[in-house]
Amino acid sequence: MEEVSALKIRIKFAKRGYMKFIGHLDTMRYFQKVMRRADVDMVYSEGFNPHQIMSFAAPLGVGLTSEGEYMDIEVNSTESSDKMVKRLNEQMVEGIEVLSYRKLPDNSKNAMSIVAAADYHIRFRKGYEPDIDIDEMFSRYISCDSIIVTKKTKKSEKEVDIRNGIYEAKVLDDKIFLKLASSSGDYLKPELVMNGFYNYAGIEMSEYALEIERREVYAEDSEGKQFVTLESLGEIIQ
Repeated sequence: MEEVSALKIRIKFAKRGYMKFIGHLDTMRYFQKVMRRADVDMVYSEGFNPHQIMSFAAPLGVGLTSEGEYMDIEVNSTESSDKMVKRLNEQMVEGIEVLSYRKLPDNSKNAMSIVAAADYHIRFRKGYEPDIDIDEMFSRYISCDSIIVTKKTKKSEKEVDIRNGIYEAKVLDDKIFLKLASSSGDYLKPELVMNGFYNYAGIEMSEYALEIERREVYAEDSEGKQFVTLESLGEIIQ
């Protein structure tokens, strides 16, 4: 084992299949157990109730799958990235797979605080495809200068313009691609974008119409000019 004090580690993982029905808190508890079972040399907080130093980039909504989830941990020591990915995946249930394990610079901010955008793929569930020319209608929808939708909270509803939160949008073969704002202060759900599309097209959207997959999560680069993946901010441990 390589003896290093308080290394910051970023883990990328996928969440597939039936695991899409597991909420964020249960996912967090699951990973805490995995770290113990995989004998990861975790750093624990101090105090009367020590807990593993662990945080997630952007909680994934229930019902969504993902190929680009991130969590940050701190460890006292570690093996190589390849060996740690293997150790963790040996403890995984079907539907969750660790994709990478990388060391972050000592001065790195945690993933949650730097998330700026996310990519999504959206497919229409078989039997729920809208009876419209999706390419033509979606192109018209996304070309609008403003997109007003009703945003619901636990206490109220209000109309908001979501156009500035849609960084990129297009139809790709059998799916729609979206790059959306995902910071804590400006978080746009793909469901809201699609609700707006259905309203624009003048059709009602079924609760089960869409299959949504998060593909990647981004931060801004050091100059704030472009997006970089959270994975790219870490380096592979040899």
